[in-house]
Amino acid sequence: MNTQIPASAAPLISTKNAGIEDARRSVKFHPSVWGDYFLAYNSHLTDVLTKEEREHQRLKEEVKKLLEAVPDDSLHKLDIIDAIQRLGVGHYFETEIQKSLRYIYDTYHESCGKQESNLHITALRFRLLRQQGHCVSCDVFNKFKDRQGKFDESLISNLQGLLSLYEAARSEWWKALEFENKLPFARDRLVECYSWALGIYNEPQYSHGRKMLAKVIAMISVIDDIYDIYGTLDELTLLLDAIERWDLSLVDQLPPYMKYYYKALLDVYVEIEEELDETGKSPLIHYVIEEKKRLVRAYFQEAKREYSDYIPTLEEYMKVGKPSSTYLVFISSSLTAIGEFVSKKAFEWVVSEPLILQGLEEIGRLMNDLVGFGFEQKISAVGCYMNQHNGASKEEAFAEIQKQVTNAWKVINQECLRPTAVPMAFLKQVIVNLARVSHTMYKDLDAYTHSADKLKGTITLLLVQLVAIP
Repeated sequence: MNTQIPASAAPLISTKNAGIEDARRSVKFHPSVWGDYFLAYNSHLTDVLTKEEREHQRLKEEVKKLLEAVPDDSLHKLDIIDAIQRLGVGHYFETEIQKSLRYIYDTYHESCGKQESNLHITALRFRLLRQQGHCVSCDVFNKFKDRQGKFDESLISNLQGLLSLYEAARSEWWKALEFENKLPFARDRLVECYSWALGIYNEPQYSHGRKMLAKVIAMISVIDDIYDIYGTLDELTLLLDAIERWDLSLVDQLPPYMKYYYKALLDVYVEIEEELDETGKSPLIHYVIEEKKRLVRAYFQEAKREYSDYIPTLEEYMKVGKPSSTYLVFISSSLTAIGEFVSKKAFEWVVSEPLILQGLEEIGRLMNDLVGFGFEQKISAVGCYMNQHNGASKEEAFAEIQKQVTNAWKVINQECLRPTAVPMAFLKQVIVNLARVSHTMYKDLDAYTHSADKLKGTITLLLVQLVAIP
């Protein structure tokens, strides 16, 4: 689908619409901190040479020998598995890691008694086993608590143990769209979008999936700014109607700036459909598109609310706020990239909104609202709670919402230990990782919106700076 937008549609602002422009809301976002940096990484620079491939294979064999040489009942085995997974190469050693953790799980009651005073080992074992889907009780930490149920103050000096406890896209495409010029009000964050996808699945076999998911996230980011900041209610109604009907011929009913977005959006989903068609699963694109429609309906409801004087209760707010968290769009789009999980049954499971997905949506919505309070001039969970509880303080609202985030995490952890209609690997690979990325993006500040402050450094460490191999 390569239909060109007429040149006559190019001007973003016309004299006729000058009054409308004056009435628009406005937020000043900093420009992309990356520019064309990653365009320098052409395909010929990323091809793995035969010599490098042999070296990679040699290193993998060395690590595999190390894994096999260290006994499963050795405490050092836990540290090795942890290091491998942290480096993002755990997928090369899934069989060995699964076998070792199965043995450790089967014998952990006995080993816990031997290391009962070692918080680091207890917490590390607990986390690795839970991540693998083994049901391990939180009671293993009781030995480190006092009579009041609080962790013993003597642990303050045990930094390693506390840390273990605490832890218990193609740039050319974006550049060609010219959104920076055609939609200058929107955030320019393609590299940051890719970092979302990278946090969900980093394995080499999902390289194309990451690129597609980054495109989906970029499209979400732009339409979020259209509904949050720039569009008038009449314009937003037109865009919602066009997305509900999902037909390129409707592009002419849209304002000029929306035409560019609408065409680009449909092109992205055509690309996803073509990928699904290669495996005979193109009809499943229906589910992916429906989640996008559901998201835009939520955006529209939020926009209408901003034009009224009504402040909803927190419960009322979350009925729209959870769908607008965007995460079910992430999940449905992620499914298309993981071939072994793509099925009608899996998509029907997403549509049913099981508890684990509700918990994911709550985390995304509430974490975003906490860091956006004060900067984003719109109704949020914080403001709704304060208004609902007779002028409760900001601190009280934050405490309550943080508690709800914690409870949502408990739901996710609990649901990961129960059989579901989708494989456990998908729960861990996509859902849990997406919740983790949320904490990275929305811990202390909105790192996505204000990426120059924090996220730039994180991405530099991940994608730019080399890891030295001794």
